[in-house]
Amino acid sequence: MNDKPIKSPTVGVAFLLSQIGAHAANNFEQRLVAIGLTPQHAGLLRMLGSNAGITQQAMANLFGIFPSRLVALLDELEDKKLLTRRANPKDRRSYHLHLTSAGRRRTSQIAAITSELEHDLLSALSQAEREELASQLRRIVSQQEITPAVHPAYRNRDTRQGARTRKTKEINPS
Repeated sequence: MNDKPIKSPTVGVAFLLSQIGAHAANNFEQRLVAIGLTPQHAGLLRMLGSNAGITQQAMANLFGIFPSRLVALLDELEDKKLLTRRANPKDRRSYHLHLTSAGRRRTSQIAAITSELEHDLLSALSQAEREELASQLRRIVSQQEITPAVHPAYRNRDTRQGARTRKTKEINPS
């Protein structure tokens, strides 16, 4: 038997970002479970906290998800009494979204969880290094034309699901 230590291959920055991103996403999800939320809920609540009164359609467009998927997520948040829908007086088919007081408290909890996670992840860096890293990552987000403050997993999940559905229909037309 060969007991030589396993050598790690050299990896690039993209792999390292992906590795840290997956680690951070898993840790974030675990921490949210403790307050009864998913990362998707957290993203919607945070965005709604900055954009009170946004319409469901605008939210679906911003996150790049199918309106039916957004409605399901909003229903879950409404059932938890974290948001309300208010009819648009100019268009009865349109709803404006607002956080409830419980939703604002939950958004504060999300911010605390995020801050704690960021502290844990970046403890090896000085404050100046953290600020420089954040600045560089924001530049990459801008250059790559990624929607700021919207995790790409929303868009990717629905896009992949839609592609699978189209492929299935092409293979098994009914």
